[in-house]
Amino acid sequence: MHADTLSEADQRPDGLARVEDRRLLTGRGQYVHDLQMPGMLHAVFVRSTYACASLRSLDLQAARAGADVLAVIDAAQLGALTMPPANPLLPLQPLPEFPLLARKRVDFLGQPMALVVARSLYAAQHAAELVEVDYDAEPALGDGAAGAQTASRVRHQAGDRSQLQAVHKLHLIHQQARVISMSLEPRAMLAQWCPRTALLTAWLGTQTPSRARADIARCLGLALTQVRVIAPDVGGAFGAKASVAAEELVLAFAAHHLQASVKWTSSRSEEFTSATQGRGARLEGELWLDAQGRFVHLQADMKFPLGAWLAYSAVVPARNAARILPGPYRVSSIDIAAQAAMSNAAAVHIYRGAGRPEAALLMERLVEMAARQSGIDPVELRLRNLVSAMPHATPTGESLDAGDYRAALEQACARFDYAHERREQARRRAAGEWVGIGLAMYVEPCGQGWESARVSLLPGGRVEVASGSASQGQGHQTSYAAIAAQALGCDPTLINVIEGDTASCPAGIGALASRSMAIGGSAVLQAASAAARRRDAGELLPIVEDAVYTAAAEAWSYGCVIARMTIDPDTGQPHIERLVWVDDAGRIISPQLAEGQLLGGLAQGLGQAMLERIVYDDQGQLLTGSLMDYAIPRADEMPPVELESLAPSTSTSTSANTSANLLGAKGVGEAGCIGVPAALLNAAADALSPLGEKTLDFPLTAERLWRAMQAPHGDQTS
Repeated sequence: MHADTLSEADQRPDGLARVEDRRLLTGRGQYVHDLQMPGMLHAVFVRSTYACASLRSLDLQAARAGADVLAVIDAAQLGALTMPPANPLLPLQPLPEFPLLARKRVDFLGQPMALVVARSLYAAQHAAELVEVDYDAEPALGDGAAGAQTASRVRHQAGDRSQLQAVHKLHLIHQQARVISMSLEPRAMLAQWCPRTALLTAWLGTQTPSRARADIARCLGLALTQVRVIAPDVGGAFGAKASVAAEELVLAFAAHHLQASVKWTSSRSEEFTSATQGRGARLEGELWLDAQGRFVHLQADMKFPLGAWLAYSAVVPARNAARILPGPYRVSSIDIAAQAAMSNAAAVHIYRGAGRPEAALLMERLVEMAARQSGIDPVELRLRNLVSAMPHATPTGESLDAGDYRAALEQACARFDYAHERREQARRRAAGEWVGIGLAMYVEPCGQGWESARVSLLPGGRVEVASGSASQGQGHQTSYAAIAAQALGCDPTLINVIEGDTASCPAGIGALASRSMAIGGSAVLQAASAAARRRDAGELLPIVEDAVYTAAAEAWSYGCVIARMTIDPDTGQPHIERLVWVDDAGRIISPQLAEGQLLGGLAQGLGQAMLERIVYDDQGQLLTGSLMDYAIPRADEMPPVELESLAPSTSTSTSANTSANLLGAKGVGEAGCIGVPAALLNAAADALSPLGEKTLDFPLTAERLWRAMQAPHGDQTS
């Protein structure tokens, strides 16, 4: 087939094996830390032990005299170099430029102040310990503290609530915990300057090679042609590796300055203190219902932490949460505000979902509370308010392009056997068990902007696909080969997919925001289809076809999660007994890869809901700075999961199909972090509902649930 579309028969190559599996499962993956170069130098950062302080002095003399030390670089040597500007998706207030290394003050715990470069890692570590720092400590501003500078605001208003008649008004405040991405490989970089070619090559764990290349070139005052960025096996990213870090720019400077190869690998403790974090929002909202149980007004005030400096996509969580808050529901009137403010803590950046989980959490919790107060079953209440006609213009100005939300809810309820489970819940409660059932619907906007691809038809039947995107485990070598093979009518084993190398791949945006398949895959399809037409017209090989594909609109995936949870009445220990999940990701190229992405997101959503929490004390000192203090899910803590796809062919409505991109694909990578936490929170609240409406914040640990059970009867409704 040589058309710019994929047929139903072609879109599900169930027998296609993952190309990446053998290499990764046999230990032949290559991460940045695995790389070795002759004469390679090693780098260690000297970091602040205070969250907020003036720097009186930084004595580097002893460190510079250390054995095998080649250089100790501080802010004075960097001159005026600062962090690249953030993406102004929302209007940004004027902020001072943030230095790569601390100059006269430090603004967060772990801020880099100097870089030691030595012939061995041990020598660099030893020299770093010889640096003497004199501080004047200052009070640290925590997240949400009075006096913290607001960097960005957004507000959406529509409708006239003064004309509305509300029978029920539900009010909720939920404080999210900060979390950290916990990638398999921490941040790492090997930078090499070649004087002969005047080329800086950076092997970097990044989601955005082209952007990293531009940032490094800007920092060093080099032309783009003088910088090459290679992303090997990244080892997980989840948004934390979508921005270039100060440490990486300083390392590039050191390699250029010393005309050498210099490597740095962050320790796990450095990741806790200085890598970007996620979540941490304070979510406050109010939902009004009329006598028929219709949602007539939604009000929200959401506050997002930014930390001490602005990563590239720092304002994205606030922007996304505000614009998608109504989710899959019709609401007559809205007043939604979100603001993002600075603090003396690690920067908060995009983390799997980036505002989508915040929106789903607030909205779905309000819906469950509304069901309880109105006496309407939670499923029935959702059915009365779900968007049905597509496309749908939301009151925040978004366009839901396609979806059959009712079908997703009904399919999930059928799989869960909802009516039977409610009867069983009543029976078990009568027997003294604390059993809760929680639902959550969600939407996932994805596939914005453009991406590039190059398809080369070579002699001997070989094909090379080069993508501007970059993989961190999504399986692009498998899925992009499948897309190209279907367009070219050839065996996918003849196709070699390359990505993550700015020297051999076209410039692109990268892999983030659930766009790799929808936009990156569509670019591959466009290029491969054009190459096939040239081949079939008789053009001689080699044929090279470049494509830059821009999505016609934003695709919106969606789904429904239903969870059953018990809580031990004596200890508060939660146990997730069952989780049913229906997701619509549009056209699926590889069911195996899609399932892996969904379950991976579920694991991180589970961690966010049940275990993970970054904690600072009043002085900005980190209390959860190791895996002894910060809990992440283990394999044995994964709940039983029943996962189904709502394929367009099974939907009762043709409006479920998206035409937002060439493939008809929707996002899949972030869904588990969006719907799962909200469903688990609702399940826990339902289990405790005989005690009244309880205030529950993440994580839902046994201690927190036990304390909620002991608290006086409280009702958040009004």
